[in-house]
Amino acid sequence: MMKRTALLLLGATLPWQALAEDVFIRVEAKRSEASAQAAAVAWQEKLGDLPVAIFPLGSEWTAIGLGPLPRGEAEARMQALKQSRSIPADSLLTQAEGVDATGITDAASDRTGAVSIDDAPEPAASGSPSTAGLPGDDAAEAAPEAVEPPAPQHYIRMASFADRAEAEAALAERRRKIPEAGLWQLPNDRFAIVAGPLSETAARQWLKALQGEAIPSDSLIATGDELGQPLDQGTTPDWPEAPETSAEMPPVAEMQDTLQWAGFYDGEIDGKTGPQTRASLAAAVAAQRQSPDPAQVLQALRDERQAWRDRMGFETLTDAHTGLALSAPMTRLEHDRDERALSIYGPKGDSGAALILFSQPGGQQEMLDMTGLITALGWVPAPSRDIGRGSASLSGRDETHIGRAEARVSDGRVEGWVLVWPVEDAQNAPRIASEIAATFERAAPPRSEQPVEAEAGEAESEATAAEGEAVDAPADVPQADATEASDQ
Repeated sequence: MMKRTALLLLGATLPWQALAEDVFIRVEAKRSEASAQAAAVAWQEKLGDLPVAIFPLGSEWTAIGLGPLPRGEAEARMQALKQSRSIPADSLLTQAEGVDATGITDAASDRTGAVSIDDAPEPAASGSPSTAGLPGDDAAEAAPEAVEPPAPQHYIRMASFADRAEAEAALAERRRKIPEAGLWQLPNDRFAIVAGPLSETAARQWLKALQGEAIPSDSLIATGDELGQPLDQGTTPDWPEAPETSAEMPPVAEMQDTLQWAGFYDGEIDGKTGPQTRASLAAAVAAQRQSPDPAQVLQALRDERQAWRDRMGFETLTDAHTGLALSAPMTRLEHDRDERALSIYGPKGDSGAALILFSQPGGQQEMLDMTGLITALGWVPAPSRDIGRGSASLSGRDETHIGRAEARVSDGRVEGWVLVWPVEDAQNAPRIASEIAATFERAAPPRSEQPVEAEAGEAESEATAAEGEAVDAPADVPQADATEASDQ
């Protein structure tokens, strides 16, 4: 004679006082509670001998589980049901303790009170899959039903603490880099900072991408079952998996240039892969959070850079007077005049920008004289200086503008540029200077030295005599008393 088991009505909270060893057989999950309830009713109809329940799974998913059952019984039943293809092959066990579960009754049962259905016989012996209690005896009914895959339940576990207050303080700090992070109480009563849920593939890819940069190097992957219970769920990360086919990595020098433009790399663009380049690339991946694939992140930065160039109006400028060429935001500049070794571009409209190019014969001393003139005219206010053999750079700012200048000695000539940019647009100034520096080159002999050799010698003498001379700046460009140049 078959025994009878009482089940609860749909939506009634289960009055289980689950022991620590009680578990659910979790078969699937749904985005909404209503969908989960409907799916659970179908499972109850199919597996009439097992109680079915729904329970929250993170902040966005609702799980459907069979049970609760003692762990040993649950393992045997799950194995038999998988072998008979009655439940998904990736079904798993979930601890029942502390779970806020809601029981589901058979959809075909009488809804007026507690109902009863026949229990199934005891499971068959090990090695002989049991189909007892499963609907239908016809072999045609053994075909598996299509079920929605379970929700991704892999997490990146970043740190654990014995004290909750310490864990909460660490969570607040960690969210500066990982805003999605949450706090869980582990089964051993410790507290863990985690990020998720993610698919297993995404979790492993992002673990590798973020380790040592945004998360500790000893971070690891854990499932929701291993983590215990969420205390602060955090938010679900929008971290995609890497594409199956990775983009091709650009040459190292191009990669360094892109990372420098984006503000991740401040080293020399030398085309050599080193610790600083690798760290900068990892920082870009962690900050962009668009893909764990570095090549894809670099391509996104290159696309962003080109869009920025278009917005800023960059064009190739070839200046005949100095023979120099570079890329500059020419929608903000217009040619003002040429004066001895200088070609001066003033602001177009009210842009507040200026660009000065210079080229003259000379060496180290003439280069130093030129940097003194730039400072005296106020183009680079109160500059910090980086002076080397054959190269110099100046940078400074005041309440009105930002100045940046670079000079070099090349083939017996002193040549370079000065950028003046309004302080109101400070965020673009370093990027513009980087674009100019990356594209700066000598394109042709200076027009100022082409006519007659004697006249060229006179022009050289005048250009290098900074003492007692004043070079007028274009309108709206900062300037100072040029007689100060001799003191620089």
